[in-house]
Amino acid sequence: MAVEQTRWGILYCPKKGIHPDRKRWEKVQRALDLRKVQYDFVQSETADSVERLMRMLINNGYKTIVVVGGDSALNDAVNCLMEVEPEVRESVALGVIPNGVLNDFARYWDFKEGEIQQTVDWLVKHRVRKVDLGCVNYQDEAGNRTRRYFLNCVNIGLIADVMNQRRQARSLLGSRTLAFFASIVMMAFHRFDYKMELKINTDTISRRVMTVCVGSGPGYGQTPNAVPYNGLLDVSVVYQPQKMAHLFAGLWLLVTGHFLNHHSVHPYRTRQVLLNDTSRARVGIDGRLLGKLEGPYSITVEEEVVNFLIPD
Repeated sequence: MAVEQTRWGILYCPKKGIHPDRKRWEKVQRALDLRKVQYDFVQSETADSVERLMRMLINNGYKTIVVVGGDSALNDAVNCLMEVEPEVRESVALGVIPNGVLNDFARYWDFKEGEIQQTVDWLVKHRVRKVDLGCVNYQDEAGNRTRRYFLNCVNIGLIADVMNQRRQARSLLGSRTLAFFASIVMMAFHRFDYKMELKINTDTISRRVMTVCVGSGPGYGQTPNAVPYNGLLDVSVVYQPQKMAHLFAGLWLLVTGHFLNHHSVHPYRTRQVLLNDTSRARVGIDGRLLGKLEGPYSITVEEEVVNFLIPD
C-alpha cells in the first residue's frame, strides 16, 4: 500500500558489539519526534536482511529512505536502488544517520555519529545532491557476470584484510582506536604483497603490489582527494616498503590523513581500472568483504545516479 509522500522510511541497522544499541535507537527516535518527522521504521536482524528491507521500503513507495547504519548498510541500500527502474530511483532520496563500525561516507559530508539531532535537522531540510557510484564488474562463483556498486571504495590486497580484521576487532573491543592497533598486530600473520596486473589510463602495472584502493569517496583515508560527484575514480597503488619502519610510517600517515605523502603510494585519477590478475587477493567493498575475485574484472564509475541527502 502506498504511503504519504512526506513519510520517511527508516531502516535501522543495530551496531554489533559489546555495547547495547537500544539507547542509540531511542536517541534517534527522540530527534525525529522533536522535529515532528512522520516515519515508519524497520530493523535489520542480519546483513542479509538489509537488502530485503530496503526493497520493501522502495516497493511500498517511500520517497525518503534514511539508513541508520554504517558504510556496509549504505552499500546494500544503493545496490537495491540500482536494481529498480531509473524513474523509480530518481524519485527516492537516500539519507544516513551514522551507526556503523565505519562511517566514512557519512563523515565525508560531516555527519557525525555523536550528533544525532544535528544530523536529523539537516535531513529534514531535504537538500539533495546527486552522487556517483563506483561499480565492480566481475564473475561470480557460478561463472556469471555480475556487478556490485559502491559509494566509498574498493580495497584489493592487504588493506582489505586489515579492514576486515578491524571490523571484527571493533565489534569485540568497542573502540575504533583499539581495533585499529589490534588489526596491526594481526597483520604480522598475513602476507604483505600480491602479484597483480592492472591497467590505469595508459599505465600497465605488472608486479607485486601490497594494496590497491579505488575510491569514489575518501576510501578510509587512502583516496583522500576523491570527490563522489565528479565522474572520476581516485586510485592509490601501494608497493611494499623496503623496511618495516616504512610500513608503520605509512599506517601513521593513513591515520593522520596524509597517506598520499608516502613514497610507496602512487596515486591516479581515472574513469576505469582494468584488473587482469590480482593473484586471488582479498577484495573489500565499502568495508565488507566481497571475496577473492577471479580475473579479469573491471572497476568503473556511473555519474550522479543516486539522490543523497546532504547537510545544509
